[in-house]
Amino acid sequence: MRFDVVTLFPELFAPHLTQGITRRAFAGGGIEVRLWPLRDFADNNYRRVDDRPYGGGPGMVMLAEPLLRALQAIRADRSAPAPAVVHFTPTGQRIDQAVVREFAAGPGAVLLCGRYEGVDQRVIDRHVTQELSLGDFVLSGGELPALALLDAVARLQDGVLSAESHQQDSFSDGLLEGPQYSRPEVLQIDDVRVQVPTVLMSGHHGQVAAWRRQRALHLTAQRRPDLIAAARAAGRLSRLDEQFLAALGLQSKAF
Repeated sequence: MRFDVVTLFPELFAPHLTQGITRRAFAGGGIEVRLWPLRDFADNNYRRVDDRPYGGGPGMVMLAEPLLRALQAIRADRSAPAPAVVHFTPTGQRIDQAVVREFAAGPGAVLLCGRYEGVDQRVIDRHVTQELSLGDFVLSGGELPALALLDAVARLQDGVLSAESHQQDSFSDGLLEGPQYSRPEVLQIDDVRVQVPTVLMSGHHGQVAAWRRQRALHLTAQRRPDLIAAARAAGRLSRLDEQFLAALGLQSKAF
């Protein structure tokens, strides 16, 4: 799997690719990341890659020609067929776990990190195959979404995490993950002594699994009811899940 990143700020990537548990995917060769500094493809003495927008308006637009030269160089460097070209923009499809799984099972892509007011639309129309967004807000550039995608994809690679770890993550089964606890068993917070739920110390795996499932259902119903609706439509909710959800209105104070 190979990702080619076209960016004005390649120095932002190295710390994220060499730290934390996901470094296993990058250091071990499971995911190859190549950085292509866009200014290397400028054809003027000032290495300029942006200019004013036609029609007026604030800000600057990333010029088409340096981007086209960068894409041409990447295609010449790759022995495989032309990869998907991903552009990060607030107008793109929101990245979710389903999108991450698709990339995690694929050959990689070219990640185009825009800046300023955006990229010349002619490059997008001709070469971009997918546009992605982190959410309904605006960032200074595409580097953070690119890093987020790389991190999420790396977590799903063999040898990075145990299968059990990412199978219990939020969104792995369409629900949010429930709460987690660790030592000490009783914790003094301000003037209150707070104890770990007793079921988690019972050693009864079936009861622990049922408790975690209910906590995930409850949290998802509270914060992301759209995920509950999607899970129901996909047939991922059991009869016990539905019974628990039906009782939440009466029992929510108990949890």
